[in-house]
Amino acid sequence: MTENTFYILSIVIFVLVYIMIIWDKFDRTLIALGGAMLMIILRVLNQEEAFGAIDFNTITLLIGMMMIVMVMRRTGIFEYLAIKVVKVSKADPQRLIILLFLVTGILSALLDNVTTILLIIPVTLSVAKDLKLDPIPFIIAEIFASNVGGTATLIGDPPNIMIGSEVGLNFMDFLVNNGLIALPLLVLMAFLFALLYKKVLVADESVKEKVLSVNENEAIHDPLLLKKSLIVFSFVILGFLLNSVIHIDSSTIAFTGAVVLIFMSGITIEEILREVEWKTIFFFIGLFILVGGLEATGVIQILAGQVLSLTGGDVFLTTIAILWVSAIASAFVDNIPFVATMIPMILEMGQLSGMNLYPLWWALSLGACLGGNGTVIGASANVVAIGLAEGQGYRITFGKYFRVAFPFMILSIIVSMIYIVIRYLI
Repeated sequence: MTENTFYILSIVIFVLVYIMIIWDKFDRTLIALGGAMLMIILRVLNQEEAFGAIDFNTITLLIGMMMIVMVMRRTGIFEYLAIKVVKVSKADPQRLIILLFLVTGILSALLDNVTTILLIIPVTLSVAKDLKLDPIPFIIAEIFASNVGGTATLIGDPPNIMIGSEVGLNFMDFLVNNGLIALPLLVLMAFLFALLYKKVLVADESVKEKVLSVNENEAIHDPLLLKKSLIVFSFVILGFLLNSVIHIDSSTIAFTGAVVLIFMSGITIEEILREVEWKTIFFFIGLFILVGGLEATGVIQILAGQVLSLTGGDVFLTTIAILWVSAIASAFVDNIPFVATMIPMILEMGQLSGMNLYPLWWALSLGACLGGNGTVIGASANVVAIGLAEGQGYRITFGKYFRVAFPFMILSIIVSMIYIVIRYLI
């Protein structure tokens, strides 16, 4: 088969898989894996290329953090935090969704959005259960918050790490550029989500009183294991924060922490592995191979190249185009390979035209990170949250998420565009 045939095949397979995920009649993990296998069987990718497309750093980071969370869950810490959060909000669902939104966003900036989701979703499910509320509005809001918060810092979202390492931008660069718009967006979106779900989130007064009377200290089942967990978890977080100094990948840090904690806990590895969200892990693997097919056949590169050529080297037009294309593309294609393709293309355009690339990097970062909020598969945090919710019997369909998140994502990009124009282009 010709290169053009493989090009068409990769697009057809990806679109078919995406349509079936949107249709939501079949298990999304099976569909993603089936599409990935088609890429290999039809020789769009060979097996080595397919495995090379899998981002094992992301996969091992997820597994490591999942194992840590599974051990911590046995201590009762999530139930404890749930009761504390409810008490701070006085059991008012409107205050609660705002509080959880802001906490999720801030933690995502300090840790990373996937780790934050792994920590916050169990707390949310526990809170919703206690107040007899549907947890889905909270989870959708927290997915959104994790991506907005993750935009603010170098370590908050993988695209920022990629851009920072390639261009030489540090933690403070991201904080004073992206952070300046991410924080107002976080506050704005928190209140918009509270307003959106105002009629849905209503708790019975008797239930509120019952929850507020609970002693949170009684929720801790194993104080010794909690101390061990918090010690290991603190070292893991410290490792994340010092990543640029110690030069050890986040995935290695997380996996090491998981191994140490399981060893200290006395729990068998078999027991912990049974509780890992393998369905979510394999969904990621399928997506990585599917997008790898688009990369290998040049689909993503052609898209990026077209955008850059259409703007004719004008800084204003190129910056705005990169922001919007990154946002829309990152909603429907994982933002990691898209950013990986865009970085060298932007660098090459800078060499050819001599344009100032500084605003382009912030447009790429904001577009890719915030655009990931558009659909359930737009960012790693989204997929993890959906998987955790499904594991507890709460199914969030593509359409249910899209109807809420996509318009809010577009609003966040409009606000970001105004910020970029005022800050860098006037």
